[in-house]
Amino acid sequence: MTQPDLSGKTALVTGASRGIGKSIALGLAKSGAHVLALARTTGALEELDDEIKAAGGKASLIPMDLVSDDGIERLAGALTERFPALDILVLNAGSLGELAPLPDIDPKIWKHTLDLNVTANWRLLRALDPLLRKSADARVIGLSSRVGGEAAKAFWGSYAVTKAAFDMLFKTYAEETAKTAVHISLISPGPMRTDMRKLAMPGEDPATLPHPDELLPLVYHLLTREEREPLRISFKEWQG
Repeated sequence: MTQPDLSGKTALVTGASRGIGKSIALGLAKSGAHVLALARTTGALEELDDEIKAAGGKASLIPMDLVSDDGIERLAGALTERFPALDILVLNAGSLGELAPLPDIDPKIWKHTLDLNVTANWRLLRALDPLLRKSADARVIGLSSRVGGEAAKAFWGSYAVTKAAFDMLFKTYAEETAKTAVHISLISPGPMRTDMRKLAMPGEDPATLPHPDELLPLVYHLLTREEREPLRISFKEWQG
């Protein structure tokens, strides 16, 4: 698909310092959007900023932990003061949790996975909803997973449960924004060449997996399509 012209649009991408988030952030910047790149690692964000500048794009860096006490609400306040609207929101940040039988998962890891994969995303939607509704054509994209809600998989409990909840969060928000200019989409990317996949499958050859950049045509499609359905799109099936 042809790269869309996103000039004048403001886009917030979480988990933007690496993997899928980095590819999307860089792709949006190359398309003309002012990218608000959010991640925990300052050094990796600065590397992304260098790449965006080298491509002629513009970015603002937001080094923060999404599970901090009031960071999301303070962020929303700061964005409201600076921007008239938020046109694109990509919720990509997430944690694999602990690959272990349900009875063996560390309660602290379970809570952190739930806080990051579900609660932080609810807080972002809650805090940024007013800015999204001020856009003439807002697009919200969430990075889903086949393991969440589609196919139960032994030892993936903490990740699968939270991603299933993440999907329902998006489906509910889509129902609530159906008659507004806020368009909601979910992407199920499948196995990709990312650090999270490497952590989950250390023996797998990453060269056999798609690079996150290959997701960009689907992202561009979701940013420009007029229809709202299907809400959830599998990257593999979309490729045909």
